[in-house]
Amino acid sequence: MSLKLDLCNFSGYKIYPSRGFRLARTDGKIYNFVSKKCRNSFLMKKNPRKISWTVLYRRKHKKGTEQDVTKKRTRKAVKFQRSIQGATLENILAKRNQKPEVRKAQREQLIRSQKEKAKAKKEAKQTKKKTDTKAVRAGQKKISKGNSKSRPNRSNVMM
Repeated sequence: MSLKLDLCNFSGYKIYPSRGFRLARTDGKIYNFVSKKCRNSFLMKKNPRKISWTVLYRRKHKKGTEQDVTKKRTRKAVKFQRSIQGATLENILAKRNQKPEVRKAQREQLIRSQKEKAKAKKEAKQTKKKTDTKAVRAGQKKISKGNSKSRPNRSNVMM
């Protein structure tokens, strides 16, 4: 034969048959309490998580669970090397195994070549700018000469 056990709505304790109190609210919700102490605390709107003898408090503060649960084993992090986008794992390992002098020489050569490229680009831009400004000035001279001839002289026109 099995007994129907209820749980106290405030403390969380088991309520055996013919024990405890029931509270029926006007909205139809029924609350079960083990004792008057639980019922009165509930009616005073006490928070069961802040009252030390309730089950909710013990759960929140992890009381009494040390015997049941064994300590979790922490997993050791395993190192794993992956390839980076644009470079395979073999390339990365080959670079890592290079001597520092070789790596430094490669880096300096790359920097030198990039600087030369930037310098050449800058020079090309300056020469283009010079030719553009010369063409613009020549065009402006032509326009100014053309306008002076086609415009009638209005200095002696009476109004």
